[in-house]
Amino acid sequence: MNERAGRVIMIVAAGFLLGLAVYFVTRNDASPTTSVTGLSAFPTSTAAAATGSDPTEPATTLPPTTTTTAAPQDREPGTVPGFTVGRPWGTTVGMTMFRGNPTRTFYGLGPVPDSPTVAWRYPDEQMCSPSSEGGVSRIWCGMGWTGQPAVWQRPDGVTELIFGAYDSAVHFVDAATGQDLRPEFQTGDIIKGSVSLDPDGFPLLYFGSRDNQLRILALDREEPTVLWSMDANEVNGIWNDDWDSNPAIVDDIMYEGGENGWFFAIQLNRGYDAEGNVVVDPVKLVQEPGYNEALLANSGRNVSIESSVLVFDERVYFSNSGGRIVGMDVSDVGNGNAPIVFDYYAGGDIDATMVADTEGMIYVSIEHEPSQMSAAEIERNLAVGQLIKLNPYSDGDPRVWGLDLTAGSSDAGSWSTPAVRNGVVYVNTHQGSLIAVDAADGTLLWQDEVGFHSWSSPAIVDDALVTATCLGDVRAYSLADPRAPALDWSLSLGEACLEATPVVWEETIYLGSRDGFMRALR
Repeated sequence: MNERAGRVIMIVAAGFLLGLAVYFVTRNDASPTTSVTGLSAFPTSTAAAATGSDPTEPATTLPPTTTTTAAPQDREPGTVPGFTVGRPWGTTVGMTMFRGNPTRTFYGLGPVPDSPTVAWRYPDEQMCSPSSEGGVSRIWCGMGWTGQPAVWQRPDGVTELIFGAYDSAVHFVDAATGQDLRPEFQTGDIIKGSVSLDPDGFPLLYFGSRDNQLRILALDREEPTVLWSMDANEVNGIWNDDWDSNPAIVDDIMYEGGENGWFFAIQLNRGYDAEGNVVVDPVKLVQEPGYNEALLANSGRNVSIESSVLVFDERVYFSNSGGRIVGMDVSDVGNGNAPIVFDYYAGGDIDATMVADTEGMIYVSIEHEPSQMSAAEIERNLAVGQLIKLNPYSDGDPRVWGLDLTAGSSDAGSWSTPAVRNGVVYVNTHQGSLIAVDAADGTLLWQDEVGFHSWSSPAIVDDALVTATCLGDVRAYSLADPRAPALDWSLSLGEACLEATPVVWEETIYLGSRDGFMRALR
């Protein structure tokens, strides 16, 4: 038996049953709005007092990004404490999942480049393939929403970029040169979401595809090798069979949502065989629909889970396209107990991933597409807002504040995952504004034009905010004053809309584009 075969296997025994009893918060008592620079801000809810702290004080100040690249380990297994917000996760050095950690709040390692140019473009020819949507086939190219690459420092010292693309393949690229490091892994359809690397040092990759499969690949063979897969049709979903959601790995459990509308918690049982090859033996702990009859009555059958699961403390949260937000207590998962402790109906499609601050408050971007919504959904979504802050620990109305993002367009709201730092929330809107919002009371502080249909999620590294726009450029803003960002530079990459989310890693920005290419900017 070689040295790798003697490694200690980290296994967190877990199992839980998602209760079917659901309580929706269905208040429709919208507060009057006041105009704020073309938008409208809902006043702070009285429920904010339930946080146990002064809601007027920004409880979202995070430590600056440092050269530390491993998460603090002094935590209870299976938990994601507040002190991990804004920090890397696990022992793997790199960006291992969408937005870097289970709270979706780590954006990369600086410094951010000054006045970058395109260092390389991958591949030589466009990444494109046909895919059907609504029964109509068309050619898809490059990378779109969410499309964030993973980047990690391999044991051999090479920094590797891993991403799925619209050519129906996962690519493994040398981050320094843009050259292939491994053979691509071909799937049966396009890959829309972001891949996840194992954060605990196992050579494993987790990702889903539009070909119905959620997969785990081994990366310690000559070629990437499937160890396990799950078909979305193994359960009786009522919507789609894609996998856009990015898997979150917390110790030995993978949390994932499917466009079939179901939520899954899967114990991985990671380890090594006698030859030293990585192995898994996944066991489904939870496979439950994220919808119920009340949601279907309000929002119809589009109840897919496209957003990525959020984990904070001993809770797991997910949202769906029907406007439902669910939180489960997983503190007693070893005994099969995982009761629903938070259930909120916001109306509107929630495809963007939710994020948490250090206090466990949740920030949610919501779409507003009246042509796709029922009358009940429209009424509720207009009452709640399209960028909201929730206190999931409140005994009353958990909505702390909500911002109205419907002005100027029939389709409105946000597909962009917020970034939260130093008491300010930054997010791109569908109508084409990058906005900065006071995290304490929801006041609009600042905005800049980034182009209609901007879905990319901004990233904060050191004192810079980096975002891609639907105008085709990448921008860096100084956050010397977090409440009034100042443009440092802008680099045009052409006319294609940039939907994917950028990653910053050691003075380089990695970003995919709908024009068919991945680029490194340094």
